[in-house]
Amino acid sequence: MIREFSSLKALTREELLTISETKTDFIIRKGENLFLEGENLNGVYCIKEGFCKLTKLNSNGKDSIVKLAKKGDLLGQRSIINEEKSNLTATALEDLEVCFIPKKEMLDHFTNNNKFSLLITRDICSHLKDADQDLANHAHKTVRERLAIILLKLEELGGTSTENNALNIKLSREELANLVGTATESCIRLLSDLKKDNIIQLKGKDIVLLNKKELQALAN
Repeated sequence: MIREFSSLKALTREELLTISETKTDFIIRKGENLFLEGENLNGVYCIKEGFCKLTKLNSNGKDSIVKLAKKGDLLGQRSIINEEKSNLTATALEDLEVCFIPKKEMLDHFTNNNKFSLLITRDICSHLKDADQDLANHAHKTVRERLAIILLKLEELGGTSTENNALNIKLSREELANLVGTATESCIRLLSDLKKDNIIQLKGKDIVLLNKKELQALAN
């Protein structure tokens, strides 16, 4: 199972066995925190199943959603490598299956396995690239365009339900507005507009993407 995590696939069989012996598995219930901003992390968290949001407290005392994490993602690697406190809070959007790998095991392999350290570094660089793109979108895209980007990203991250084609990642309207970077009322109004244009379908909290071609045109 550990090989499913992108960075860990560079480990040797012996290293994987060592991690298997030291890791712990647990469940984080929907709405519970995996770790908090400002917390000293003693290892890396691997998401085995489910989705979580990573948030940062802004100057107004409210949490801003920085990104979403899914099955296969590692959380906390930058903090343990830089020996710094976590700069984000991780909260379960649904029940999460998580495994925890102690800091010492991760750092030992990071030091001794060049391929592993390279993949970890690439993973961190990828997150930074995504953050740069998000900043550019907020500066140059309209709210409607940003909403289209987020809806497509939600499908890319979590896929859709086989039952009704709704997005698997279910966010409240407030959470969706937070990701888009707008007021909740504006987000609700724009969702209603997209529904009237037959681009999406709304079923309670469920969102179905009816016209992805039009959404992609908006996003671009």
